Formats: sequence, structure tokens, C-alpha cells
Amino acid sequence: MGQCGITSSKTVLVFLNLIFWAAAGILCYVGAYVFITYDDYDHFFEDVYTLIPAVTIIAVGALLFIIGLIGCCATVRESYCGLATFIVILLLVFMTEVAVVVLGYVYRAKVEKEVNVSIKKVYSEYNGTNSNAQSRAIDYIQRQLQCCGIHNYSDWQNTHWYEQSKNNSAPISCCKTNFGSCTGSLTHPQDLYQEGCEAMVVKKLKEIMMYVIWTALTFSAIQMLGMLCACAVLCRRARDPAYELLITGGTYA
Repeated sequence: MGQCGITSSKTVLVFLNLIFWAAAGILCYVGAYVFITYDDYDHFFEDVYTLIPAVTIIAVGALLFIIGLIGCCATVRESYCGLATFIVILLLVFMTEVAVVVLGYVYRAKVEKEVNVSIKKVYSEYNGTNSNAQSRAIDYIQRQLQCCGIHNYSDWQNTHWYEQSKNNSAPISCCKTNFGSCTGSLTHPQDLYQEGCEAMVVKKLKEIMMYVIWTALTFSAIQMLGMLCACAVLCRRARDPAYELLITGGTYA
């Protein structure tokens, strides 16, 4: 019965190490996704420390690939030193992912305040030209998030761009995609997106943080299972070194 249990632990551990390799790719993808998305919204969220969870999760992903390699070799060869190293590194990674979850929640709570301060400044600097970074950013989010103005389309009446253009309209990026004849005129509000961009940007950034948090939580649970299996193999080996090897079917003398 004990032999069956230890063999099962080793088999599960090898399988988990294969999952760690897949997890390494997924974590790096999630971290890269946060970076790319942040680049699209960086005018509305100036706190670069928000990228700390993304940087950490990419580093964890790279480390998980190495962990998977160490874990497979240590499990197959049943190396006491290798398995002990595997457990220690997994524990460190587990603690790092807990830190990522905590940081994710901290920065998620700060999103609304940050966006509220920065979005007014960005809208005030809009001039409608492609050479202006703020204008490109606003046109992008209004099309991408299907929103208009800070709270709604009427906010454009309080901008420098509106005063200078004197055409009683919002930018074309406020137009709904199914209204081909839309010119952005405020006299036809039904042609414009009704939602304000502040709430939509906050929602999007919070969703991104939740992706990071749930990814870290999911893989930390898998790592916990990996540590338990490795501990089971180590404990059995310490008590009785003469048990079946996973790859040879032999026994230690």
C-alpha cells in the first residue's frame, strides 16, 4: 500500500512538472498582456509601480520553467538533494505569488483614484491631431471601449478642443460604429456612445489586475500540490531508501 502511494506521488509530481512548463508560458503571456495593455492606457494611469505584479509574474514564469526541469530530473532520479532544492525553490515561488496577489489587490484599489486624477488632464490636452499622444490615446480608448467623454459625451463642451473647433461636436471617435453618417454632432446624441470613459478605463484596468491575481492564485495552488508530493517522496525515501525507482523498476540496496 505504501509502495503504491509513493509511486503515485512520484507520477503526480512528474505530471505537475510538465504542468509547470505550461504554466511558465501562461504566466509570461499574462505578464506580457499586462505590459501591452498598460502601454495603451498609460496616459490614464501614471503610477508605473502598477507594473510590479506584471514584472514579478513574468519572472515567476521564467523560474517555473527551470523548476520544472529540476523537478523532473530530481523525481526521476530520486535525488534527495534535488528534491529538497525543488521544494525550497517552489516555496519561494509560492511566497512570491502570494506577494503578487497582495500587490494586485493593493493596486486594484488605487486604480479609480489614479484614473480620476489623470484622465481630466489628458482630455484637457486633446487637440484632435495624430501627432498629439493624448489625442491618439483618447481616440483609441473611445473606439476600443465604446465610450465618450469623461462621464458622458457632454463633457466635451468643457474642453479647449471644443472651444477652438466651435462646431458643437465631439470627436469622430465618439461615434457609434453602426452610424456611418455620424459627424460627432452633439445635436444628435443618439449617434454617440453614452458611457463615460473614466468608468470604462477603471473597469478595464481592474479586470487586468484580476487576471494577474487569479493566475497567481491558480498556479500557487498547483505549486502547493507539487510541494506536498515532493515532501511525500522525500519522507518515504528518508524512512526507507529501498523502494521502487520510477524509471528502472529496480530498488536501491
